[in-house]
Amino acid sequence: MKYCVLSLSLLIISSTAHCEVYKWTDDKGNTHFGDRKPIEFQVEKIKLKINTYTNVTYEESTVSHSQNVVMYSTSWCGYCKKARTYFERKNITYADYDIEKNSTAKEQYKAMGATGVPVILVGKKRMNGFSEKGFENIYN
Repeated sequence: MKYCVLSLSLLIISSTAHCEVYKWTDDKGNTHFGDRKPIEFQVEKIKLKINTYTNVTYEESTVSHSQNVVMYSTSWCGYCKKARTYFERKNITYADYDIEKNSTAKEQYKAMGATGVPVILVGKKRMNGFSEKGFENIYN
């Protein structure tokens, strides 16, 4: 019985995690986005790309900076926020480039072939994603 309840719970949780986003233009020319398809307007289904690293990976950096620690990030990224908090707690000086607000940072990010955030550079070392232990491995 408990396996049946567990299976049912997992099914419900996984079905609620799926979300569709729609785009449409109203009669006044205003563009809207929502998770519910309006009946009265023609909609376009938007395919979202999640670009947050879920696992930490390492490689050699192809970009050099004058700062010892550089992070390419976004404002909404939870791992970016954890990295900022960690850097501040450890008094680590770093440069933070938001790839959605800074066009130069976005170009550098693309030139590195990055596909997610955060991307953290320490000298010639590059870490995709963030973990305290992973950062300590490349920082020390």
